[in-house]
Amino acid sequence: MFGLKFIKFDSMTYVILYKNGQIVKQGRGLSFFYFAPNTSITAIPLGSIDVNFIFTETTADFQEVSIQGQISYKIKDPMQLADLLDFSVNDKGQLKSNDHEKLNNRIINEAKTATLSHIRKLNLTAAINSSDLLEKIIAAGLNDSKTIASLGIEPLSINILAIKANPETSRALEAKAREELLKQADLAIYERRNFSVEQERKIRQSELNTEIAIVEKKKEIAEKQMEREVAEAQNERKIREMKVEADIAVETKRQDLIKMQVENEKQNSDAKGYAIEATIKPYRSLDWKLLSALTNTSSDAGNNIALAFRELAENAHKIGTLNISPDLLDTLVKTSKK
Repeated sequence: MFGLKFIKFDSMTYVILYKNGQIVKQGRGLSFFYFAPNTSITAIPLGSIDVNFIFTETTADFQEVSIQGQISYKIKDPMQLADLLDFSVNDKGQLKSNDHEKLNNRIINEAKTATLSHIRKLNLTAAINSSDLLEKIIAAGLNDSKTIASLGIEPLSINILAIKANPETSRALEAKAREELLKQADLAIYERRNFSVEQERKIRQSELNTEIAIVEKKKEIAEKQMEREVAEAQNERKIREMKVEADIAVETKRQDLIKMQVENEKQNSDAKGYAIEATIKPYRSLDWKLLSALTNTSSDAGNNIALAFRELAENAHKIGTLNISPDLLDTLVKTSKK
């Protein structure tokens, strides 16, 4: 009534109340009565704002790519922004101008400027795959931009949602990628077959190594058996040699014993011979007749007859004829047998 009105704002809106061009009230979430003919109100949102963008650029190999993304920002200095752009509202709290769209366009233009120098250095494939790097470049460009700093806003995040080539180029890239995938599939099949062949070769090599090891082990066992047999033969030879040496030692001892016994027997015989020699030595100079008479203590007719025949034999050169009858011989023989 009569131009007096009431307006209320939420806590996420920064309000500046001008009266006759002078600031009379400012702050967040204000509500007040005002006189419309000489009052203007500026309402600046303080929450984060998302700006979607899409623009095209040309790569180093002269291919067009479309870059689609989103920039999130917030207004850090409402007073600074209010000095540059018009955020005045009517009595219903609605913006009177489209300066908020200008703000978004300026942010998008700064992002596009930061993207331009980067994309033109890359070929098509590298550009399509550079979303992560492009996010960092746009963020750095916005933070370093004097325009952004003069607007009193703060970038929060930059997200690149898609980097696409035109449809014809995309189909060509898909065909190329499909060929690469087919090549990779063929290569995978080849590698798998090659791996199987390599594994079979390793298995065969392992089998051959096992067979060689078995042969070597058998050879080693045979050599060990041969060494054991040789050692046993050497031990048997040594045992036989020891036995032969023992037998030789026994025979040597026996020969020594026999020699000693022979020596003893010889000494005994020499002693007996010496005794006999000493015994008969006195009788050597005696006449045998005397000896016979001395030893013949019995009246044996045979001995007497023998002595008689011996005397006859000694004096045979003196005897001309000697007759001995058979009866006499028979009597002598019979007498000797008695």
